Amino acid sequence: MKFPFQLLFIVFFVFTGLFASPLHSQTGRGELSTDNSRAKRAFEDAVRKYNFRDIDGAVESFKVALRHDPYFIEAYIVKGEMLQTVNRHTEAIEALKMALQINPDFFPNAMYYLAESYLAVGEYKNAAQNVERFLQYSNISSNMRESGEKMADALDFALHAIANPVPFDPINLGPNINSEHDEYAPTLTADEQTLIFTRKKPRENRDFLHLGFEYEDFYVSVREDGIWGPAENLGPPINTQNNEGAQSISADGNHLYFTACNRPGGMGSCDIYYARKAGEGWSEPVNLGPPVNSSAWESQPSISPDGKTLYFISNRKGNLGRMDIWVSTQVREGRWSEPKNIGAPVSTTGREMSPFIHPDNTTLFFASDGHPGMGGLDLFYSKKDKDGEWQTPVNLGYPINTYSDEISLVVGASGKEAYFASEQPGGEGGTDLYFFELYEEARPNPVTYMKGFVFDADTRRRLEARFELIDLATDEIIVQSLSSARTGEFLIPIPVMTNLALNVWRDGYLFFSENFAFEDVRTGVDPHLYNIPLQPIKEGESVVLRNIFFKIDSHELLSESMSELRRLLDLMTQNPSLRIEIGGHTDSTGSFAYNKNLSEKRALSVYNYLLENGIEKQRLDYTGYADQKPIATNETEEGRAQNRRTEFKVLKNN
Repeated sequence: MKFPFQLLFIVFFVFTGLFASPLHSQTGRGELSTDNSRAKRAFEDAVRKYNFRDIDGAVESFKVALRHDPYFIEAYIVKGEMLQTVNRHTEAIEALKMALQINPDFFPNAMYYLAESYLAVGEYKNAAQNVERFLQYSNISSNMRESGEKMADALDFALHAIANPVPFDPINLGPNINSEHDEYAPTLTADEQTLIFTRKKPRENRDFLHLGFEYEDFYVSVREDGIWGPAENLGPPINTQNNEGAQSISADGNHLYFTACNRPGGMGSCDIYYARKAGEGWSEPVNLGPPVNSSAWESQPSISPDGKTLYFISNRKGNLGRMDIWVSTQVREGRWSEPKNIGAPVSTTGREMSPFIHPDNTTLFFASDGHPGMGGLDLFYSKKDKDGEWQTPVNLGYPINTYSDEISLVVGASGKEAYFASEQPGGEGGTDLYFFELYEEARPNPVTYMKGFVFDADTRRRLEARFELIDLATDEIIVQSLSSARTGEFLIPIPVMTNLALNVWRDGYLFFSENFAFEDVRTGVDPHLYNIPLQPIKEGESVVLRNIFFKIDSHELLSESMSELRRLLDLMTQNPSLRIEIGGHTDSTGSFAYNKNLSEKRALSVYNYLLENGIEKQRLDYTGYADQKPIATNETEEGRAQNRRTEFKVLKNN
């Protein structure tokens, strides 16, 4: 907001009769430029009405003033700026143009304000011409010059973007999702089959009119056979008579972070809350509390695919601009670190809004009016480099971005489908949800997903179990999840073309180990399906350690083995009566004596790791089996690879 003319002038004129604005210092008389007393009285009346927010009444009084003196330049300027404050830019343009026709040198800032209004209605060339004229003046303030130069850069970008449009063909999600009301803030599960969004409706229950005439609730739709089903209200305890909006659902669909305002026990005007899937419904929402929430405004959360990092918007102390993206990490379950401003190059002196961290965990989409753009809030993306630093944000381009505000973009795990809210002609009414195919250069790293259920290998009973998906190249946990306590079902996003370790465990059971690297991106129609059996801890049961790796023809452990070794160490630590044998196995290539020696030394390497990390010697044994216990044929490379393995067997568990 800008008030270099109107606020100073209005406040001083109406309440003290003084003329202290920059405009009046230029007249040299400390008085209005008109000599017409009727024009002056009408002007005073317009200013008074504006102070009481009677905009239409003020416009009529300005008309009276200008009818009495058509060259009353201050009336045109104040009228134009007033109309800007209520986004009536077409009318503001006419008023400011008249002022500049009378005398362009009287108040040069009017050229900048005219450029602002031209930009607000998408007239980029007219905006560029006026800001160029404005910057030619030498007597403008340093702040105004800086603003003018920033606008000139943005207009250069916009004109270039219009000349080089990106592919964009938005499709309305249709009446099952959209209604006569406003729909916005979409969020997706990793399989892109569940959509949760916010809908704003007129309040029907008159007992709660004191909370506002409209309210926001969450709605959910499930896609079947490629068609989104009718949206249903998410219901209590998530939805209440207050406003709920700006939500983020975890990749597996089991955790919901959302914004709620003015709830009892809240810390600020709006706070971030958390709820967990409970059967067919949701748990009672919990305020995340400090340090995430504060006495300031916190909103628009986005949870990372590993569930460890929360991105959100706040206007708290420490902002670089009006609204910034803040980041907090989960230090232990239910506890979050002190948030940090995401900082440059993402944060600006303007507004950053609606962050969305993609399931690849390296691409952040957000809206901003602080970076060069088309006007208003534009959509951008930034990617982490190999050192984990955010790179310079990239504008998604025209016509995705326009002179209006664009916000609330989410991109499916595959990186192809993008969803956003827009008020476009031909919709169902108000703001609707749309999707489009994101052009290739702007796509995040593709992520596929795996779904299935966990079960007891003996009884076939479905189990709740914990998951860890680890990038073996970096030893980084990229996904943590939990299968459903009721159905045992799970859904986890998986980066493609990455060597991954999957560990699944539950108290009282041996952990499950798998190694894989998916090369293809599956859709909701054709997912990677994987049902996982967990063996109860009992004598004679064994587990193949599929993520234990050695150098070729060596017993030296590779660094990629560390995550699996830690999981085995945890199992031994948590079950102090457990005694195991480490077994080394080879394929049939080479002599028996060579394979016997190699397999025994490899088993010894794992044995020594456990000893060095505090496991008592009497609880461990090791043996090299050479090629005597194959689990696959030795006639193929694939079979030989399966036979080259390390495993452990339960010897005793009291």
